[in-house]
Amino acid sequence: MYVGSLYVWRNTHGRDHPSTIKKRFLSVFLMSFVSATVVYLFTDKLYFGYEVTYWSLMGIRLSGLVQATILPLFLTMVLFLGPVSLHYNEGLYQRFFDLKMWLYCLTNVVWLRNHVIAPFFEEFTFRACMLPILVPCFGSKNSVILCPFFFGIAHLHLLNEKLAHGAKFKAAILQSLFQFAYTTVFGAYSTYLFLRTGHVAAPVIVHAFCNHMGFPDFGQLFTIERPKQSVLMVCFVAGLVMWMLLLKPLTEPQIYNNTLYWPTT
Repeated sequence: MYVGSLYVWRNTHGRDHPSTIKKRFLSVFLMSFVSATVVYLFTDKLYFGYEVTYWSLMGIRLSGLVQATILPLFLTMVLFLGPVSLHYNEGLYQRFFDLKMWLYCLTNVVWLRNHVIAPFFEEFTFRACMLPILVPCFGSKNSVILCPFFFGIAHLHLLNEKLAHGAKFKAAILQSLFQFAYTTVFGAYSTYLFLRTGHVAAPVIVHAFCNHMGFPDFGQLFTIERPKQSVLMVCFVAGLVMWMLLLKPLTEPQIYNNTLYWPTT
């Protein structure tokens, strides 16, 4: 339904056209409302023996919110230490101090879609609305594996758009399969964050950051001369190792006052 709602409009423009973005925003807003209604109708207040509120089921609560907006983002920035270091090496982070750039971004519908609309509505639908229904049936840990496949499959519709805009079939298939793979992996990480923190804010902020960074450009490393290249390679490896070491301690449910999802497994 979520993906199908994007195609109810007759549209001759590409996905980045302002008209397309505005129509699709309306579609996902309505589908998110429908999804939230389903959660309200088909979940029990006695969730795993706990009496819970409708909002806390969907990860919308104040307790632990500050931690949920900071720690998962920090954890993800550690994972992206290599790409972040690449950006720093190129001086790209100077743009963050440019007021004109921010004013442009906040009035640019493509930027708003990638950094605000898509992260919020995708996480709200695929995490906040889907997991309260999946977890009672499959458990938290199994849901970390199952839920991402819905998220990855939801991105396969972009294959149709690639073909419609003249992409070669083989190239479009390979790109779509690659996109399915990394969105599924991200979906698992996002699901894990939601269940461990009990906050939808955590995956939303991380999603926005990942959309900003994009998929790491490993090939760019080989265009940089030594010794900088060696330092940057160490950053890539160190980021992955530190992320693996910090993943569990920085997402302990107790930090976020989360007694709903993860302790039940």
